[in-house]
Amino acid sequence: MTKAIKSIVIVGGGAAGWITAGTLAAKIRSQHSEGIQISLVESPKTPIIGVGEGTWPTMRNTLKKMGVRETDFLRECNVSFKQGAKFVHWCTGQKDDFYYHPLVLPQGFSEINLAPHWLANPHNQSFSNAVCVQETLCEAGLAPKLITTPEYAAVANYAYHLDAGAFAEFLKKHCTTNLGVTHLLADVIHVNAADNGDITSIATDTQGDIAGDLFIDCSGFNSLLLGKHYKVPFISCKDVLFIDTALAVHLPYENDNSPIASHTISTAQDSGWIWDIGLPSRHGIGHVFSSAHTSTEQAEEKLHQYLRQHSSNTEQISVRKIPITPGHRAKFWEKNCVAVGLSAGFLEPLEASALVLIEISAAMIADQLPATRPAMDIIAKRFNETFLYRWQRIIDFLKLHYTLSKRDDSDFWRDNRRLSSIPESLQELMTLWRYQPPWHMDFDRAAEVFPAASYQYLLYGMGYTTEASTLGMSQHNQQLAQVLFNKNATLAQQLKSQLPSNRELINKIKEYGLQPV
Repeated sequence: MTKAIKSIVIVGGGAAGWITAGTLAAKIRSQHSEGIQISLVESPKTPIIGVGEGTWPTMRNTLKKMGVRETDFLRECNVSFKQGAKFVHWCTGQKDDFYYHPLVLPQGFSEINLAPHWLANPHNQSFSNAVCVQETLCEAGLAPKLITTPEYAAVANYAYHLDAGAFAEFLKKHCTTNLGVTHLLADVIHVNAADNGDITSIATDTQGDIAGDLFIDCSGFNSLLLGKHYKVPFISCKDVLFIDTALAVHLPYENDNSPIASHTISTAQDSGWIWDIGLPSRHGIGHVFSSAHTSTEQAEEKLHQYLRQHSSNTEQISVRKIPITPGHRAKFWEKNCVAVGLSAGFLEPLEASALVLIEISAAMIADQLPATRPAMDIIAKRFNETFLYRWQRIIDFLKLHYTLSKRDDSDFWRDNRRLSSIPESLQELMTLWRYQPPWHMDFDRAAEVFPAASYQYLLYGMGYTTEASTLGMSQHNQQLAQVLFNKNATLAQQLKSQLPSNRELINKIKEYGLQPV
């Protein structure tokens, strides 16, 4: 009988390592009577990069499947609720220029496309405000649920803002205490391989050789296994996405009762943009920019201008510079090794794609975990095809934010609209959407990273125009659309009067906790 997969070695901790370990361990425990040995080898010398403080709603299900109590997670990881992103000054750069990418789908999204109905009659109301409640809730600083709402359940769909360092420590404790993951502190000094190219073991400085059947590379930008050992090429996308540097700071609140925004605020600048994430104890703020269009000194001055809106004393705040090489590996699974997280690639954090890519990579490895070595090549091929497609969809979606901008105040924005910098796949979709709004069948995969609704929020938030159909709209659909617009407006006002502020709910959870599932 062919040898079964009985041991998995994860190289690297951080969010990537521990999410992968927890997802695998929980899945195997729930499905099998016999376990698989999972070991996580983490360098004691390499600090956690801490990239990714914003999640997608998928994180709720990821944590729930691991057996994590949401109350514990919220209390221990400095977590606040996130209901989407507000993009400021992206379209024209004028004072009143903003739009939302919320997490709630448009009303009736499974039965009718409301976009053509809103385009025909917008009534001076933004698209997101017309079709979902979340822009209203975010502008009012409200939470997405009540203290009586059970753990992981929602009144309005939500994700999280979190402290990435605390999150990794929290998952480490959960995985080692509750899920049987073995944690080893050591540095990898050599990779031992068999004649067929498979990794047989990693040699470490303090733990000797650690053997395994499947190796998962979560070693961050070092990409020790996939990049350095297997030399899988890195595909840069800097010709499409120009951002290559981040300046990050932590900014305390003025006082303990300062409001916490329940959305990410992304404010466009001359040569990049500034993120602003509200955690319970501080802001996480950073300026990402293109070094080809501005200097680090100029970018830092823009960052300080932004910080002075929140605090009168920003000059002593420590600024951390993080280089960004946008792109991904040519493939993610080679022989008996698969890369997850930064070792697979990285893109600017405009749509918080770092943590969700870790989640869906770990989920696919767990769901399709090869039973034997011969089965692994088939799963590897499937994994590589799936994730090459997903990376390209994310790159296209990020580029769309820049392509739609009408800003003409710097070369950065003008260069972003050069046709040669726009992928053909995105050009094709933009041509299609001139004549028909985005809809489910525009994408051919059952599980898309961004649904058609995300493209609608972005296109119509930035003033894109889709021509009306020459065939008109049926009376039935016009009546249904009006019913849904009215329903949304009524629901938004009801929730506005019922939901607590983001700060108020977080304080109550710290004191009383949420109802267990």
